[in-house]
Amino acid sequence: MSAARSGFRSGFVSLLGRPNSGKSTLLNALVGSKLAIVSEKPQTTRASVQGVLHLAQAQIVFLDTPGIHESSTLLNRRMMETVRAALQDRDVLLYLADATARFTPADAQALDVMRKVSTPALLLLTKIDRVSDKRLLLPLIEQYKAAREFDEYIPISSVTGEGLDRVRDAIVARLPEGPAYFPADYLTDQPERYLAAELIREKALRETRQEVPHAVAVLVDQWTDTPKLTRIAATIYVERPGQKAILIGAKGATLKKIGTLAREEMEALFSRKIFLELFVKVQKDWRENPEFLKSIDWRSMSGGELGSEPTSD
Repeated sequence: MSAARSGFRSGFVSLLGRPNSGKSTLLNALVGSKLAIVSEKPQTTRASVQGVLHLAQAQIVFLDTPGIHESSTLLNRRMMETVRAALQDRDVLLYLADATARFTPADAQALDVMRKVSTPALLLLTKIDRVSDKRLLLPLIEQYKAAREFDEYIPISSVTGEGLDRVRDAIVARLPEGPAYFPADYLTDQPERYLAAELIREKALRETRQEVPHAVAVLVDQWTDTPKLTRIAATIYVERPGQKAILIGAKGATLKKIGTLAREEMEALFSRKIFLELFVKVQKDWRENPEFLKSIDWRSMSGGELGSEPTSD
C-alpha cells in the first residue's frame, strides 16, 4: 500500500445483480481490460473477479460476483456464498439491473440479499443502448425504488460508455480518503492460468448449445513458458458423453474453433505467442464434487494437475 496523497480516495466496490445483468461487461469497461468472461448464458461468472481502476485522485478496487440465483447444486451454493461475502467490508455497492427486462418477483427476491446492508448502494440500469424509448426507464426505476431505496439511480451502457463517467464520479464521492492499495500497474488478482481457463470456457459457452454451458468446467493441466511462446494444455470437463460430443463437434470442428478463438484472445491479453492444446473429458456430476470444485478454483491453481495427464478420449 502506497502513502496517501492529499485528497486521494481509495476503496472497495462490489458489483451485484441477477444473472445476465451486465456485471462482467461493466467491470471490463470500467477498468479498460478484459478480466471477466462474458456470454449471453446465465451464471457465466462463477467466482469473484477483482479489477482495479486507477484514477488521478482515486483508486477503485472492483469485485465482480456471480449472479444472484437459486442454489440448486453445491457449485451454485458456493457461488451464492461468494455473493454474500462480497457484501462485507465494502465502501460502495453497485446493483445492476437489465433495463431491457421487466421487473419481476424474482428481482424483488434478489434484492433481499442487500436487505440488512447499510453500505451506500447505487442502482445501475444496464443495456440502455438497447432501449429505444428512454421514457420507459423511469417506471422501471420506480419499481426498484419501491422494493429498495438506493443512494443514486444511474442508467448506463457498458457498450457505448453512456453513464460510466457518472458512475465513476458517484463512487469516488463516496470513497474514504486514503492511500492506494495497489501499485499503478496492478490490474487484477487473477493468475494468468485462471484467465486462460476462463477464456476457453467463454468460447465453449458461445459455441455450444443450451444444454452444455452449466456443465462446462476448464482446468489448465500444463503451462510452460519458453522465450518464444507459452505452451498450454487444458481440459474441458462436462458431465455427460452427449455434452462431450457436442463440444468436439463433427470431425473436431467445434473444439478446433473454441481453441482458435481462445488462443487468439490469449495472445492479445498476454502479449505473447501461445500454443494451445485442448482435450475434453467427462466428469460425472462435477458440480456436486467438492474436490473437483476445489481444483477449478483459481486460488488453488498453483500449477498442479487433476488426476492424470490429459488425453483426447
